[in-house]
Amino acid sequence: MSGSKGMDWGGPIIVFDAMCVLCSANAQFVLRHDRAARFRLASMQGEVGTALYRRCGIDPENPETMVVVDGQSVLRDSDAVLAIYEGLGWPWKALSIVRLVPRFIRDPLYRLIARNRYRIFGRREACWLPSPEQARRIL
Repeated sequence: MSGSKGMDWGGPIIVFDAMCVLCSANAQFVLRHDRAARFRLASMQGEVGTALYRRCGIDPENPETMVVVDGQSVLRDSDAVLAIYEGLGWPWKALSIVRLVPRFIRDPLYRLIARNRYRIFGRREACWLPSPEQARRIL
């Protein structure tokens, strides 16, 4: 990945769409509830997020998934969402019960929402920007 070789980002990175109202709200939720500061965030519109999407074989201009990248491990679709909530600890970790639903059911539902995210939840005029306190967790 260009410009990121050898960088230690200190934990899993959530790559999200900062133009999507739902995705930005989820990013803000993670920043608020991740008391251990485990996750870092990178918007797909930024240099780090674009590079990570390309590394995962995803077109950053037309993504239909968010990803959680932890070293060489990449989670996408419903697995990425569940990993985020599991990583936040209790009570959010309780949502991991959704793993009992088979992936062949979870992922198509996730992708349906992802493909229609702007239509359902709206699109921002500009990328969401973190507060100064949150900025250190954004790549």
